[in-house]
Amino acid sequence: MSRVLINGWFFHKPNTGSGQYLRLLLKHLSSADTRMEIHVISPVSTEVPDSCTLHVHSTLDRQINKFYFEQVIVPRAAKRVGADVLHIPYWSPPFKSPCPMIITIHDIIPILLPEHSRSLIHRVYTAITIAATQGASHIITDSNTSHDDIVANLNLADTQVHTIHLGTDDVYKPQQNPVAVNKVRASYNLPDTYILYLGGFQRHKNLRHLLAAWTWAEPIANEDCPLVIAGRLPEQPDGYIYDNLPNIVNELGINDTVRFIGEVKEEEKTTLYQLASCFVFPSSYEGFGLPPLEAMACGVPVVTTSAGALKEVVGDAAYLISEPVDARELGAAIISVTVDENLASDLRQRGLIQSSKFSWEQTAIGTLEIYRKAMS
Repeated sequence: MSRVLINGWFFHKPNTGSGQYLRLLLKHLSSADTRMEIHVISPVSTEVPDSCTLHVHSTLDRQINKFYFEQVIVPRAAKRVGADVLHIPYWSPPFKSPCPMIITIHDIIPILLPEHSRSLIHRVYTAITIAATQGASHIITDSNTSHDDIVANLNLADTQVHTIHLGTDDVYKPQQNPVAVNKVRASYNLPDTYILYLGGFQRHKNLRHLLAAWTWAEPIANEDCPLVIAGRLPEQPDGYIYDNLPNIVNELGINDTVRFIGEVKEEEKTTLYQLASCFVFPSSYEGFGLPPLEAMACGVPVVTTSAGALKEVVGDAAYLISEPVDARELGAAIISVTVDENLASDLRQRGLIQSSKFSWEQTAIGTLEIYRKAMS
């Protein structure tokens, strides 16, 4: 029986970014092929699917030891378990692997966006990561957009990089649970109508332009229809990677119509999507873009941009704006989707169809195929 070892560093963040990818991939890998042993090396003890084997190597200081874990602990574990393939599910591979290595690169934002290369530490870490990537036998990425970025910037052969789209978790669906609806409305004091943003807060997510757009959305922007921004705000916004969004709200004078509700429990996300009149995602670059897809699966009309992989993901099922930094265009789009019920209904139906094209089962099947390629 073949063995795969997966780096489980991001198990401590199971519901965001690389942690979400790891959690959902493992869930579906374990049911897609029972002839392959899946092993996971993690710095923390955590639950994994019954068919997976967990190996724990604790670290004293996560920041100091992350590099050591990636470069030393993971390759040693691959050798110890007799792995036929080592899978690094985020872009930070070891220089040496005792077996063929597969890396999932969700995007190459550290190279493409200048704000991520301001510090010496970031530049050194990125340079090391780029060099170590040359040792991979195969690269998995989430979109054709990221595929082309990777081939163009990392000196890799086109045939070495494989696009495997992500999916939507089966918890995202349009059918509402009355108990959950009442609980979420009460927990976050939500009105009957609101516009939702849920996602990260890095500058390329364009929240500062969303706030500017909100000043142009006067026909709908009021206390009965606020802009609800969900997620944990950065503790120390630096003005380069993270903006100070509460300060921007104060400067724009829109405190009464913008609500920051903080981090949302994973089990509440579906209901938060479902209750929104419109989901807006104004990012200027995405290697994939899960939040718009999740919102679509919940039957919510979506306003987003055509930047990065977003058009590839949402197709013709969202209201697309051409310029992420055009506050007037974004504000007008939000108004249109909110007040035009025919448009909103059309986007809901298109969104349900589009989101059904993406599944974690297919993500797992595609990933297993790359495992087999590496073994051969």
